[in-house]
Amino acid sequence: MKLRTMTAAGLAIALAGCTTLPSPGNPIEARWVGKSAGIFFAAYGPPISDREEGSTTVYTWRGGYKTVRIPAKYAEGADGKRGKQISSARTAYLRCQAEITTSSDYTIRDIRTVADIPGVDGPSYCAEFLAPEQK
Repeated sequence: MKLRTMTAAGLAIALAGCTTLPSPGNPIEARWVGKSAGIFFAAYGPPISDREEGSTTVYTWRGGYKTVRIPAKYAEGADGKRGKQISSARTAYLRCQAEITTSSDYTIRDIRTVADIPGVDGPSYCAEFLAPEQK
């Protein structure tokens, strides 16, 4: 009986010492969660609105306006030549909108994209703009 109790107590102590850190689900969270919202707003501009939710504040931010020309895409033809046109050239108007949740000490606890469109180099312009790859 004592062995079972000691084993259970030891297991409880071992599990109490274990904590898991949530891994960020996207590059924007990886870059900004845990940092000051002041740094974010200084780099990308002020929020357009805010609302209190208990001890947190949720800021709505919009920015990253950019117009880009996306060239036409072509299939690969025989002997390395350009084949049939897959998509025509177009102009894209890029922008991003996010909701940033901060704690009472102005630290970013969550950042969620609200309006996002495909970027120049990938599926998310917000990720390209707010968390560019470090070279």
